[in-house]
Amino acid sequence: MSDFNDYSRVDKFEKRRKNTKSLSVFLVLGSILIIVLLGVIIFGGDDEADQSAENQSNAAPDESEQPEDEDESTPKEDEQSVTEENESENSNSTSDSSNDTGTEEENNNDVETEQAEPSDDNVTEAYTGNWEPVGTEQTGQHTINYTENSQDRKEMRKAVALATDLNEDSFTMWWIERNGNQKVKTTTSNPSESKIYRVYLTWVEGQGWKPTKVEKLKENDQKYRFE
Repeated sequence: MSDFNDYSRVDKFEKRRKNTKSLSVFLVLGSILIIVLLGVIIFGGDDEADQSAENQSNAAPDESEQPEDEDESTPKEDEQSVTEENESENSNSTSDSSNDTGTEEENNNDVETEQAEPSDDNVTEAYTGNWEPVGTEQTGQHTINYTENSQDRKEMRKAVALATDLNEDSFTMWWIERNGNQKVKTTTSNPSESKIYRVYLTWVEGQGWKPTKVEKLKENDQKYRFE
């Protein structure tokens, strides 16, 4: 009976020892598993953070380069804008000048002029030139028509503009008077009267009015007629 009890105690102790050993093994395995999981979480997170930082680092130059591209293109756009504005201003200035006074080079292409004797003290400069007749729409025997808006008056304006730097559409024809057979002399100016001319015209049969002499005047000596 005593031996049986001893055996039972030994058997229980052996079972308890085995259970303790198994529990220890499970605890060790559990600890290892926990350590592995923690390592995965920690080092995996670091890898993701490193990857994110690397991506951001790679993306950063693109973002920083973009303003440089914009900065490089901006001056070109500004230069183009300034150039276009300058060209527009120059074009407008040229157009205004043409509208106000016309272009002497256009009117006097291939025209040779010579200094002439002034007809009075009101003349600052006088010259003649080899201008051509301006052409005409009139037919038959010509009789000068001094009436406003007549064909003669329209063609006289062309001849005056041809011999001066006045714009045909804007200058004022103050006075026209007979100066011989089929000849007239006109007093004209630009709208501001800063340029005043006395222009001598001769009628050429079938070809129209031809400028023969131009005098630049100090003062508008025909304006008094309208005051």
